Amino acid sequence: MVASLREYRAKIKSTQATKKITRAMELIAASRIIKAQQQAAAAAPYARELTRAVSAVATFANVDHPLTTESEDPSRAAVLVITSDRGLAGAYSSSVLKESERLREKLRGEGKEVDLYVAGRKAVNYFSFRQQPVVEAWTGFSDRPKYSDAREIGNTLVAAFNVDPDADTPSGSSDDDDAVDPARAVDELHIVFTRFKSMLTQTPEVIRLLPLEVVEGEEPPAEDELLPLYEFEPSATEVLDALLPRYVNSRIYFCLLQASASELAARQRAMKSATDNADDLIQKYTRVANQARQAGITQEISEIVGGANALADANAASE
Repeated sequence: MVASLREYRAKIKSTQATKKITRAMELIAASRIIKAQQQAAAAAPYARELTRAVSAVATFANVDHPLTTESEDPSRAAVLVITSDRGLAGAYSSSVLKESERLREKLRGEGKEVDLYVAGRKAVNYFSFRQQPVVEAWTGFSDRPKYSDAREIGNTLVAAFNVDPDADTPSGSSDDDDAVDPARAVDELHIVFTRFKSMLTQTPEVIRLLPLEVVEGEEPPAEDELLPLYEFEPSATEVLDALLPRYVNSRIYFCLLQASASELAARQRAMKSATDNADDLIQKYTRVANQARQAGITQEISEIVGGANALADANAASE
């Protein structure tokens, strides 16, 4: 009984230590998520206005740009999967990975080969364990992404997106960029990330980033509606060459910020659940330890009383 009581006390002590860790991680995630939400909200207007500008140029310029032109026979697609660098965030990374697997199966069903680009150590470990090749991986910034990280990813993806095999360098890239391997030229670019909706709701989503889907100007204007007049300087093609890489980088940055806020919210919720579970375990072990201690005391009292009665009976018999 003493050994059992000592074991329960050791369990209580170890659970209390775990509770301190999970509580600290919960508070850290709670302190960072506010800034992550503010960054995501601050980046939304720029991304929205840049999308409108790119859409306006693509709609009213009547220019066939490689990044806005649909391939007649798409055969290869690139998929960027955004996960976390660290665990202890519940099902955050696994949900994104499951969504990426569904997207890959869909693309393969359409007869397209899939090139994987991943951001986050969880995705790197997932595909490495399954021996699935990854073209490029980025790690170390999942909870605090910067625009420079998004620009590095965007430049790599734009370089891989080359629908003009006769061009020496992909459109939208500078002359000092590395040449694109024609075998690695992709016709589509998809991003799998987690969109932050609230502290309790984060949903994995898939967006097709390239070719750019123009949404402005699809509906016919009303009879009394005045259409804006656009004039492009120096030319619509050069404007698109300058805007489209910025558009890609801003969209990727927005996805990284959404994923960062989702990761912190998932980690806070998971650590709160772990802390609550630790409290329940501590209460359970404390109750069982008290019962064991009370049973030990009862047993000792019973042994003392039994010994006293046996001694009294022995004295009475001797008399």
